[in-house]
Amino acid sequence: MKYEIHGTVFQSVEVHLTQGESVYTQVGGMAWQTGDIEMATNTKGGLFAGLGRALAGESLFLTTYTCKSGEAMITFTPSAPGKALGGTLAAGQSLICQKGAFLAAESAVKLEMAFQKKFGAGLFGGEGFVLQKITGPGTFWLEIPGEVREYTLAPGQMMKVDPGYLALMEPTVKYDITLVKGVANVLFGGEGLFLATLTGPGKVWLQTMTMSTLAGRLVPFLPFKKG
Repeated sequence: MKYEIHGTVFQSVEVHLTQGESVYTQVGGMAWQTGDIEMATNTKGGLFAGLGRALAGESLFLTTYTCKSGEAMITFTPSAPGKALGGTLAAGQSLICQKGAFLAAESAVKLEMAFQKKFGAGLFGGEGFVLQKITGPGTFWLEIPGEVREYTLAPGQMMKVDPGYLALMEPTVKYDITLVKGVANVLFGGEGLFLATLTGPGKVWLQTMTMSTLAGRLVPFLPFKKG
């Protein structure tokens, strides 16, 4: 299986399949396709697995596209301006992602919800108690609003992040929240009451834009009815 990522602000993932290869995405995730492709929509793993994915920001049903003969091409497009990330996971290797990050993956890749282990991190950490977890083996693609920066944290190394800007991380990274010190910082610093703390070892991927920030910027330009 081969793939190419095209574009800059509004990217697309073009996946090239050969006979027998298949990928799946959330309902409505496919943009265009060529070749002999069979489409099958179901809960993939059962009703409870589908409900778990729905809690993690994806659709209850997933659609699988399988190349039946020869060669085929299928394209997936993110739902917001930003980056499309692709990679390959080894058997048992996992990544923890923000809600709604999943775009598509090979059929062997498992998509499920991942709970925040600490109450404070889940309540104030920007993404709530439920995140997404993808586990290999296989190739995957994610959609992340804005640009993406990748950092590798050494054991014990800590990074503080404005909640919501964490796109994904390796499971070895410890995630918690910390209180912003100083009344003036809380009231006028623009960062809110809490920051997320990420402690290594492991890789983290941070995004330069959140959907809530984008929505807030657009509000003054949206039409509204008086009264």
